[in-house]
Amino acid sequence: MIQSYWARLRLWGSFVRFSHTVFALPFALASLAIAFRDRPFAPRILALVLLAMVTARSAAMAFNRIVDRKIDARNPRTAERELPSGRLSLREAWVFFGLNALGFLLVAWLLNPLCGMLAPVALVVILGYSYTKRFTELSHFVLGLGLGLAPVGAWLAAAGGFALPPVLLGLVVLFWVAGFDILYALQDEEFDRRMGLRSIPARLGMHTSLRLSALVHGLSALLLLGTGFLADLGPYFWVGWAGFVLALVLQHRLVRLEGLSRINQAFFTANGWASLWLGFWAVFDVLMR
Repeated sequence: MIQSYWARLRLWGSFVRFSHTVFALPFALASLAIAFRDRPFAPRILALVLLAMVTARSAAMAFNRIVDRKIDARNPRTAERELPSGRLSLREAWVFFGLNALGFLLVAWLLNPLCGMLAPVALVVILGYSYTKRFTELSHFVLGLGLGLAPVGAWLAAAGGFALPPVLLGLVVLFWVAGFDILYALQDEEFDRRMGLRSIPARLGMHTSLRLSALVHGLSALLLLGTGFLADLGPYFWVGWAGFVLALVLQHRLVRLEGLSRINQAFFTANGWASLWLGFWAVFDVLMR
């Protein structure tokens, strides 16, 4: 019985790629730590922000899988995903999506009225991404925008208003995610062309896409540099910044030298560690000052 429940839990975790939460969550926590630097720490806010992150991302990922299920079934790389393979039913997926979307909206109102009012807008952005590949090559940047809302939302939860540092941090995430999503899309370059789907690799080809991804990641590194100065962060943050930039460089080197066979390592491993490394040192910097 326990094994059965555990297998089901793993299936749902795989469905929404729960491990990918590591991409945006450290940035949200860093933003929250900076916001709490000038105000009393509130464990309730931290708990609600974590819950908002999980429910929003789960809703977005479930919706993406639902919308793309027929396309996924025709792509050899994705045909074994949970919906195309029949391991989850469409009804189960819709219920899961609905519960998480409603949960996110409720949690946002529990944070404060501003978060509650803006939550539907955030939901439109993160759900709308699922359709963008059908009409624009800029889908990578829409995905980045969706994840980039995380540090802004975390700041609003703690501070109750906008400020420039979290906006800059959101732009860091936007360009960072867009850059590595361009790399990831290289796997489906030919498939996207055949299906009439829009992506930068399908439009520009591999070599130009690699150069554009590197350019976008360079912009992300510069914006992160600006965030550190604007938020008056200290030496520990710069340790995080250096490691983050190094991870960006290494993933591009890995793809250029060894091709698409190492794309999963470049996408998951390098970016996951980059986010965790930066988030840890940013929070540590705030705590030590």
